[in-house]
Amino acid sequence: MTGSNRVLAGGGFHHVAIKVSDFPRTVELYKRGLGLVETALWGEGDNAGVMLDTGDGNYLEIFAGGVRSEPLAPMRAAGPIVHLCFRTREIDAAIAQAQAAGFTIAVPAKDIVIPAQPREIPVRLAFLHGPDGEVIELFQNDVT
Repeated sequence: MTGSNRVLAGGGFHHVAIKVSDFPRTVELYKRGLGLVETALWGEGDNAGVMLDTGDGNYLEIFAGGVRSEPLAPMRAAGPIVHLCFRTREIDAAIAQAQAAGFTIAVPAKDIVIPAQPREIPVRLAFLHGPDGEVIELFQNDVT
């Protein structure tokens, strides 16, 4: 995959990393609930890590050794990262799969129009909470 970023010499987004309190449970939840695919696994105990492909060559990296926090409101962040967002062409099916696997639905799917320029963007989105309080958005932008 060749990017168009000239400063990063063809680069682009590669991964986001999170640190979690229950590594095996969280990894399994992301694999089963969101369909992410394990591409690399290393270490053990609090030094374990895994790279999960989100489906298009972008990755979620998960590290063990985190401390569990309570879920935040869907759009409120404890630090500079507000949420992780995964795109999908079938948001309702993705939500059903995620919920069946154990994700908590924070905001059910809804249709909105983003008042962007030069044109508005109709989308369907939902928010989930992961096991360590991380906020996950599911985003479908091919709605009419």
